[in-house]
Amino acid sequence: MDDLFTARKEKLQKLVELGVDPYPYSFERNESFSGLIARFGDTPAEELEKVTEVFRLAGRIVGLREMGKSAFLHLFDGVTRLQIYVRKDKVGDRGFQIYKLLDIGDHVGVSGTLFRTRTGELTLLVGELTFLSKSFHPLPEKWHGLQDKELRYRLRFLDLIDSEETRRIFRIRIGVMKSIRRFFDQRGYSEVETPMMHPIPGGASARPFVTHHNALDIDLYLRVAPELYLKRLMVGGMEKIYEINRNFRNEGISINHNPEFTMIEFYELYHDYHHYIALTEELLAGLAAEFLSDGVMRWQGKEIPIQPPFRQVPFMGAIIEGSGIAAEDLWDEERLKGWIARHHPAVEMPPTFGKMLELMFDEYVEPGLQQPTFVIDYPKAISPLAKSHRHDARLTERFEFFIAGMEIANGFSELNDPIDQRQRFEAQVQDRAKGDDEALWIDQNFLFALEHGMAPAAGEGLGIDRLVMLLSGAASIKEVILFPQLKPER
Repeated sequence: MDDLFTARKEKLQKLVELGVDPYPYSFERNESFSGLIARFGDTPAEELEKVTEVFRLAGRIVGLREMGKSAFLHLFDGVTRLQIYVRKDKVGDRGFQIYKLLDIGDHVGVSGTLFRTRTGELTLLVGELTFLSKSFHPLPEKWHGLQDKELRYRLRFLDLIDSEETRRIFRIRIGVMKSIRRFFDQRGYSEVETPMMHPIPGGASARPFVTHHNALDIDLYLRVAPELYLKRLMVGGMEKIYEINRNFRNEGISINHNPEFTMIEFYELYHDYHHYIALTEELLAGLAAEFLSDGVMRWQGKEIPIQPPFRQVPFMGAIIEGSGIAAEDLWDEERLKGWIARHHPAVEMPPTFGKMLELMFDEYVEPGLQQPTFVIDYPKAISPLAKSHRHDARLTERFEFFIAGMEIANGFSELNDPIDQRQRFEAQVQDRAKGDDEALWIDQNFLFALEHGMAPAAGEGLGIDRLVMLLSGAASIKEVILFPQLKPER
C-alpha cells in the first residue's frame, strides 16, 4: 500500500510538472450522467451522429481499459456511470500525457460529443480532459467490493462508491424524509426546532448521555426525546407542529437499535389518540404507495402488506392471550412477581411493576407482531406522559405501532392535567429509587408551563430509521444510517 501511495504521489508531481493545477477550484458542467442517459439513452447511433452539442461532465474514474493511443474509461458521478473514450488525436499530446498519469479513483472533467460504440454503449468522445483530483488509494476491488459489513460502515464513503444497493437505500431514506415533511406541511403543520441539550433528561424512559457545559459549570443531557419542549410550544398556542429530530439514548446496539437515531415527533391540539391512529395509517399508506411497487414490505423473508385499517389489540389483553396468565395475576404486582419467578426463574426480576409488564410484553407479545398492528391502551404504570383512559383509570389512551416485531411509533392523547402529571413524575421518582434507571425525572419547568393550561392534544413519535429499514428491505439499522455508531478500532 505504501508503494502504491508513493507511486500515485509521483504521478501527481508529474502532473504539476506538466503545468496542471492538481486541485482546481471548480469545473463547470452543463449536464449530469443521468440527464444525458435520459436524453440519449435510446437514441440510435445514426441519430447521435447528428447531435453536435458539446457536453461538459465530471466524475470519478471507476474503470479503465487502455488500447495504445486510446482508452475507454468509466466515470461515476455519485449516481450513475458513463463511458468515455479518450483518443490521442482528439485530446492532443498534452491531454494524452495527462490521461497517462490518471489512476482509477481520480476525478476528471471532460467535454466532448456523444456516439455509440459497436456494442451499443452510449459513450462520450473526449475533446478536452481536465484533471480535478488524485486518489492516493485504490478503490474496492471491482467484482467483490467491500465484503466486510463493519468495514462498509466505517468506510461509508467507499461503500457509496462501490455499492448500488447502498446508494439505493439512501435514496429511499432521502425520499422518505422529503415525503414525511411534505405530508405534514400539506396538512398545515409547522416544522420547529427544540434544544438538543437538556438540563433534565425527559420525554421518554431511557438512559441519557451526559455532558458538561464549562461556562455554566452544569451537566447537560443529550436529549432522549423532544416531547416536553414541544408540549411547551402547544401551551404557547402552536396548534400543529412537528420536529424531525436526532435523539440519543445510552443503550445497547443491535440490528434495530443505534444510540443516535432519527425520529419525527408531531403534535396537534384539539385531537386525541384515535385521530393519530388514523393519521398514522394515512401516512404509512402514502409511503407504501410511493416506495413499494405493490404496497408490500419485504423484510427478512416476510411479506407485509400495508393495507389500512390495521389491526388493534389491547396491551393487557395481548399479554393475557399470549402468556396464559390470569388477568387478576397480571394486574397485581406481587402475584405477577410470583408468576414471573415460576415461569422465568433464570430472569433477573424487574425492579418495578411497570418493568414487569414490559418484560411480559417483550416475551409474549412483541415477537408475534409481524403484520402492522396498533397495540392500544397501555397501563398507567408505563405511560407517565399519556392521558388517563376515559373508561378505565388504570389505563392510558396510548398506542404503539408495530411492524415485523419492531416498534415503529408511539403516540397518545397527551396528559394536560398538571396535577396528575406531577403525581406521575413523583411515581417515577419512586420507581427510580427501586432501581429503574430509565424512569423520568421531575421537570419543574415543564410542569410550570403545563400549569398555564394546555388544550386537549394528541402527540406521536415515529422512528424514521426503522421505517426506512422496512421500506428498503435493509436487514440492520446500520444499513440505513450513514455513519452508525461503532466501537473505535484503536
